[in-house]
Amino acid sequence: MLRKSLVAASRSAKLEQVVSTSPLSRAVVNRFVAGTSARDAVQKVQALRDQGLYSTVDRLGEDTLDREQAQSTVDAYIEVLRAIAEAGLTDWAEVSVKLSAVGQALPDGGEKIALDNVRSICAVAQEVGTTVTFDMEDHTTIDSTLRILHGVREQYSWAGGVLQAQLYRTEDDVKAHAVAGSRIRLCKGAYAEGPDVAFIERLDIDKAYVRSMRALLESDGYPMLATHDPRLIQIGQALALRAGRAKDTFEFQMLLGVRPEEQLRLAGLGYKVRVYVPYGDQWYPYMMRRMAEKPANLALFLRSLVSRS
Repeated sequence: MLRKSLVAASRSAKLEQVVSTSPLSRAVVNRFVAGTSARDAVQKVQALRDQGLYSTVDRLGEDTLDREQAQSTVDAYIEVLRAIAEAGLTDWAEVSVKLSAVGQALPDGGEKIALDNVRSICAVAQEVGTTVTFDMEDHTTIDSTLRILHGVREQYSWAGGVLQAQLYRTEDDVKAHAVAGSRIRLCKGAYAEGPDVAFIERLDIDKAYVRSMRALLESDGYPMLATHDPRLIQIGQALALRAGRAKDTFEFQMLLGVRPEEQLRLAGLGYKVRVYVPYGDQWYPYMMRRMAEKPANLALFLRSLVSRS
């Protein structure tokens, strides 16, 4: 019930206005969002690099309504990629792209529009020497997203994709897409899905995550394990050891502002840790979905508010 309420809140313009105009909540948001500009994002990447942490930069925005808006998103990604390169950070940062933000849902050929747009982003990423990962959204977009990923990989084999462990289909998707040279991020899933397509109970989701994580670590792909759960991290370490994985052949991923001490601890043990660095004006829906994804994130946000008050 809480999860559904938070997902609904992410679409509430009235609630967004309340949160956006509160100096107290805005100050806390700064912990979880790098800022509104490419410059803000690059500064955060620099700070993380100085701590031995990698980054994946996400320009917040989705539900693109027209081609002009989609092109604006492409231009923003090209801007931040060049800014990352100019700062000498391409070995430490890549970008994450939501296909809905580059035209996937547009009528009359949205999938092709998105494919053409992400190819433009990938061309610049390859030029400056970094990579791109395509975020996964709700279950209705999966087949389209995977088709676009396949199309991009024909030219840019390093393009990364995301699979959500909570969905029943994910174990089969792991087998199909975790091929040699592929980059796959495994997360639990940030969208409120129904029992017809997804596991609902936390224990079932955790078990599904472990099964997919094992398959990824035993594959020829490059696993990117996105979790803050201490138990899943420990299981991931054990499975990697059992699979004979060197520490530089996979990575852990976490959100900016969430369990920063754990990020540093893992990096100190020699694991590659990548932090998801969001930036942009449309930070509110992102925040609500992150809190819906895991109640602990809501608790963290509320504790941060209390400490500021």
